[in-house]
Amino acid sequence: MSAEVEWVPKTKLGRMVLEGKIVSLDEIFAQGLRIQETEIVDRLMPNLRQEVLSMSIVQKQTDAGEQSRFKVVVAVGNEDGYIGVDSGKAKQIRGAIEKATMYAKLNITPVRRGCGSWECACHQPHSLPFKTVGKCGSVRVELIPGPRGLGIVANETTATILRLSGIKDCWSRSFGSTKTTSSLAYAVYYALRNTYKTVAPQDWTR
Repeated sequence: MSAEVEWVPKTKLGRMVLEGKIVSLDEIFAQGLRIQETEIVDRLMPNLRQEVLSMSIVQKQTDAGEQSRFKVVVAVGNEDGYIGVDSGKAKQIRGAIEKATMYAKLNITPVRRGCGSWECACHQPHSLPFKTVGKCGSVRVELIPGPRGLGIVANETTATILRLSGIKDCWSRSFGSTKTTSSLAYAVYYALRNTYKTVAPQDWTR
């Protein structure tokens, strides 16, 4: 029996998706609904891609001694306007990746795309519609629209997240402790999420 048949929704939104009353993530966000089951994302966006951004070992002192766990940061996206980022911890790497992927799916958000570069003005959704900023801890990231053909001018972590979200041309600037991959990844994610929350000062295309 397939996993899809076995899925028994625990939320009203899940039941609506299973019954075919909602057939896309666009509908969910247009209605301001919250995704609380990963199966919703799996069903509506089966082509979602996953990238592990970082792995590290975290230690915790307990009465029984020192315990070590793996911490993994994962990004998921469909390379066409949706991105999610989160982290997970577990005693085994596989378990940590599974947790991080699950949380990233629950954090998935739409990304507005457009052509906000004065050098281009092609009105195609290859970049961002306007400059956006994201912060996490001491890290601050600025994403700036770029002209068609520029590519992604960013470090590896930022470039991976932008690619998964569907951004093809973009400049980026980062400040603070950018060697902390988790903070950098969240800052980029928040910057992209802000494109959906902010009203663009010009026409945009998703």
